[in-house]
Amino acid sequence: MKEIIEVVALFLGFAGWILIFISLQDHYWKKSSEDGSAITTSAIYENLWMSCASDSTGIFNCRDFPSIFALPGYVQASRALMITSIVFGTFGLVATLVGMKCSKIGGENYVLKGRIAAIGGAFFLLQGICTMIAVSWYAATITQQFFDPFYPGIKYEIGAGLYIGWFSAILAICGGACLMCSCIANTPDKEIPYPCQPSSRGHVLQAVERSQTVSSNYGKNAYI
Repeated sequence: MKEIIEVVALFLGFAGWILIFISLQDHYWKKSSEDGSAITTSAIYENLWMSCASDSTGIFNCRDFPSIFALPGYVQASRALMITSIVFGTFGLVATLVGMKCSKIGGENYVLKGRIAAIGGAFFLLQGICTMIAVSWYAATITQQFFDPFYPGIKYEIGAGLYIGWFSAILAICGGACLMCSCIANTPDKEIPYPCQPSSRGHVLQAVERSQTVSSNYGKNAYI
């Protein structure tokens, strides 16, 4: 049963890790709103790395953001969190592969492998938390600007990239929780008692005493 849970957790964590890249590559983290516009001639959509514009004919043009320091704070923070989640996910995958009971990597010390698998689950949880914070922060800023009647700039709506990021975070958190619960459930409550074995020094001393006793008795009998 534990092996099945570990495989499922690994699949969830790996799927969440792949979806991070898909979310980052998606151009539609936010798209310009059509609310209140009678005629729409162009659409603007952005992600963490570039801004794109398309017209009614379907022609689009994308450009990278020219300066990191000119970006809003929430975009810079979302970038850092998404990169951090990729790093945590990589560590989680490696630790889970080493710590799985059905894996031959790391020998047959199942106590140590269980602890390594639990560390992998913790990395998956951190991956999901970082991704969730990044996409939720980004979405909250878009929503706040959209409903602010005094916001002077272009108002945007939530794009598909954020939904992919949320799904990625949920998968990673579920995978990490499954791993940690599996390892906690299989941890023994008490240490296995081992019979106490006398040291070899005690055997040597007993043997020496017996040999001395035998030799002394033999010596007394020799003079009779």
